[in-house]
Amino acid sequence: MKIKTQLMLTFFTATVVPLLLIVLMVAGTMRYQLHVIEETYGVEGQYDMLLGDSTQLLSRMTQTTARAVADTTKSSPDTLLDKSYLDTVNDQLSKIFSGIIVRQNNRIIYNGYREDTLTIADLPDFQDPSQNTGAGFYIDGAKANMLKQIDFRFTDGAYGSVFIVTSLSGLIPLIRQMFWQMILMAIMIMVLAGMFLTTWLFRTILQPISKLQEATKQIRDGNLDFTLEVQSDNEIGLLCQDFEDMRIRLKESAEEKVENERESRVLIRNISHDLRTPLTAIKGYVEGIRDGIADSPEKLDRYLRTIYNKTNDMDHLIDELTLYSRIDTNRIPYNFVKVRVNDYFRDCSEEVGVDMEARGVEFSYGSEAADNVKVILDPEQMKRVVNNIIGNSLKYMDKKPGRIAIRILDKGDFIQTVIEDNGVGIPREDLRKIFERFYRTDKSRNSKRGGSGIGLSIVKKIIEDHGGRIWATSDENKGTAMHFELRKAEDDEKYASVSGQTDEGGNGK
Repeated sequence: MKIKTQLMLTFFTATVVPLLLIVLMVAGTMRYQLHVIEETYGVEGQYDMLLGDSTQLLSRMTQTTARAVADTTKSSPDTLLDKSYLDTVNDQLSKIFSGIIVRQNNRIIYNGYREDTLTIADLPDFQDPSQNTGAGFYIDGAKANMLKQIDFRFTDGAYGSVFIVTSLSGLIPLIRQMFWQMILMAIMIMVLAGMFLTTWLFRTILQPISKLQEATKQIRDGNLDFTLEVQSDNEIGLLCQDFEDMRIRLKESAEEKVENERESRVLIRNISHDLRTPLTAIKGYVEGIRDGIADSPEKLDRYLRTIYNKTNDMDHLIDELTLYSRIDTNRIPYNFVKVRVNDYFRDCSEEVGVDMEARGVEFSYGSEAADNVKVILDPEQMKRVVNNIIGNSLKYMDKKPGRIAIRILDKGDFIQTVIEDNGVGIPREDLRKIFERFYRTDKSRNSKRGGSGIGLSIVKKIIEDHGGRIWATSDENKGTAMHFELRKAEDDEKYASVSGQTDEGGNGK
């Protein structure tokens, strides 16, 4: 959820929801209080009694008793002189915070209400009994009271008045209690809403920010081995996810840097070893020539030929290192052209065959592809692939006579080239590692075999840059076969060099 949406929900939760809950709470509390009033005072409560005309409510509270007393004044007015009757009526009224006062002429003859509250001067004058309405009215004072007046005449003609007095101080506590309940419940609603919003915002915003801050400190201290886990999908969550992606890339970059440094050390060690071997040999043969050991033309020619071969080995090693540096920076100079498969690999085989014959190695070439089948490749780099693979085979040739064969297979949309030998073979556990940089199957680095350990990694890079793939199969002590595939080229297919499009002659357009 986006932060904008969260803020809108927060506003809604902080204002509308508490308001609705408070309204519902007020309605429920008023309903409960009206029920209490109904049970206590024997009246049918209505909301407008609490919110509007309270006089109506107070009047109805004593309405039943007032009617009974009014009937008594009409049928037997002297009953109002009977104290036992008046005590009975007063006991009923006292349950609803009321009392009865009886006045004869200008003298109070019975006061069931609180005597210190109302005096004869506080009571209204006698009125014509025919004007009795049964309605109540307020008497203001230190303590407000509600009076209901019933005027009549005793049998002897004396004026009489019955006052049913209701104390507001008895009813106010109930109303006050109701409002305190409302205020308390409103506070509780606001507190609960605040707690909910605080918890929600903490979990969705503050907690992820805290985790992000801790992750920043970890990276500042150089620690990349941790995971920033944030479940929210808002802007903070996306920021944390981007931060986690950055951490992963930084970690990969740091690990790659460590690996590159390790490989550089291995490369320097290999170079030192592989250069020292031919240099030592060259130095020895030169010293032999200087010391006159090569005392015949034949021996001198053999010494010079050996020096020349060792120099070529060093030159080949330097070429490999130069190409490796280009591979490492993706700067191999390709010049792709469209060639006929049979013509190209036949020429390569003829060139290689001469060298194989000089080394005493049996060499063969065969092709199943049609003469018109073409592929797009860089002739120079593909020749490097063939030479590196064959050179690797020669290093590990342990049989007499040695045999190397090149076979071209037609695999539908692809042409597969297989270069196989009868050398020592490669252990099964090493097959998947031989294309890694600096990996060597001869752990002891036999000086006779030499090599920088990057030849097959160069081969793999060149094949992949041609859009192909390479793999190896081997049987220990029987031999190894290197397989690589190149996609066939259509007659109208375009191809590109590193610097731009080229025609079949390799010229840039």
